[in-house]
Amino acid sequence: MADVVDFAIVGSGFGGSVTALRLAEAGHGVVVLEQGGPLTTERMRAADTDPRALFWMPPLGMHGYFAQHVFQHLSIAAGVGVGGGSLVYGAVLLEPDPGIFGHAPWSSLGVEWWRELAPHYATAARMLGRATNPRSGTMDRYLRDAAARLGPDATASFGPTPNGIYFGERGGDHPDPYFGGDGPARTGCTFCGRCLTGCPHRAKNTLDLNYLHLAERRGATIVPHRQVTRIERTRHGYRLTMRDPRHPSSRPPPLDARRVVLAAGVVGTLTLLFRARDVDRTLPSISPRLGDHVFTNSEAIVGVMHDETPADLLEGTAISSHFWADPLTHLTQNRFPPGYDFMRWYTAPLVDGVRPLRRAAASLAAIAAHPLASTRAWRRRDFHRHVTMLTVMQHAENELAFRHGRHWTWPFGRRLYSRLAGSGRPPTYLAQANAAARALAAAAGGVPFNLAPESIGNQSITAHILGGCRMSLAPERGVIAPSHEVHGCPGLYVLDGSAISGNVGVNPSLTITAMAERAAAALARPRPAL
Repeated sequence: MADVVDFAIVGSGFGGSVTALRLAEAGHGVVVLEQGGPLTTERMRAADTDPRALFWMPPLGMHGYFAQHVFQHLSIAAGVGVGGGSLVYGAVLLEPDPGIFGHAPWSSLGVEWWRELAPHYATAARMLGRATNPRSGTMDRYLRDAAARLGPDATASFGPTPNGIYFGERGGDHPDPYFGGDGPARTGCTFCGRCLTGCPHRAKNTLDLNYLHLAERRGATIVPHRQVTRIERTRHGYRLTMRDPRHPSSRPPPLDARRVVLAAGVVGTLTLLFRARDVDRTLPSISPRLGDHVFTNSEAIVGVMHDETPADLLEGTAISSHFWADPLTHLTQNRFPPGYDFMRWYTAPLVDGVRPLRRAAASLAAIAAHPLASTRAWRRRDFHRHVTMLTVMQHAENELAFRHGRHWTWPFGRRLYSRLAGSGRPPTYLAQANAAARALAAAAGGVPFNLAPESIGNQSITAHILGGCRMSLAPERGVIAPSHEVHGCPGLYVLDGSAISGNVGVNPSLTITAMAERAAAALARPRPAL
């Protein structure tokens, strides 16, 4: 490793992996720092039954690859490891409605976003191996029947999802089907429904099998078990201080880089920038707008516990079908893997109501009135085999802010915390979600339910957290320029979901990848002499 590398990339998810490959292709020296480790088949198998192998909670001695960040107003699911969020995402690759880029703040940045991003969406789809899910099973038929009960718009839009999965021949290793032999050998999807906790068959196109694999072949260095804790300016660029999160007292040598790309996810990136501005005071010029405008996909999660469970309910990809319930509301089904049996403790009776306190009271009253029926899922062995989950997302504005410091929810030290901001917070109730759960229950036979953190705790649950480093032309309005460079910090960039400046309404992985492709193309070019 050189004394001063050209680029240090913090995080190996969709933004970091894209940047690593494109910079390495251009001949730059690249080091990728990832706080988690490589995800092996053995680790995935262990996660089926051992929470310590699944969950990422270093203070409790858990060093798995599935993280849950819990805040006052929302809970965020994320991936940790070489490949970031791709390790635990449902492999859904959808383009958003182009119209979102005509809204503020996109429209005020002097960029024709859809024209610029269109070729990068195509590149991202090719690199991630997007293909239409070819199999329709019992769960998909249940969802189709539910769509028919919801009306003609839902029926007309129902169809298979575009998945980042290799649907080739099963069994054995087959030569790389994507990159002319430069990629790893693959095997076809077995439709085991385990995508959300990794793919032990190497069929899901996780980033370690495409962007990161190719980046390493072109000279990039990926260093696992390195959590960046401090960023400071030097005469050469930036110095990154790190630790091994498995051993908090560890002190690996710092890394000096001419330029730094932050791609640690919304929680990781915001934490680093807040610490640099407010705690270490090494980057005091970071915008006061840091942490503003944090979005989810305005989603709610509901489900159905089936009365009679068909043997093939889990056969398929994790997310294999979708439809639009109305022009604003997008819906996908979810198959759960064995490691998600912990979700049974989240279930609560299906209750309507937009007023959180009244809804919470009604939920608790329903449990008290029918304790056995209301807690049936808690006692269900192999919960994942008997349930269909629905993720319901909307093209609707919502907003929180993140701040960093001491807060009543965690008085033991400084940390990131959420607060309400703007005109509307991320929802914990969507009437369309409850209607879809009832329609699915009627179609499939079963009992619909809400998730207790939403219905009782008034806490949004999301895997699609975006924003916090809003784009702007000046630091008074946002954190980064349209080039993704942090205002006031030359050579420091943000290339992950933090840079997405609005709700995209659908699973955002393809959009983050396309945005990173656009930014990396500019970064890879030689920098003009000053």
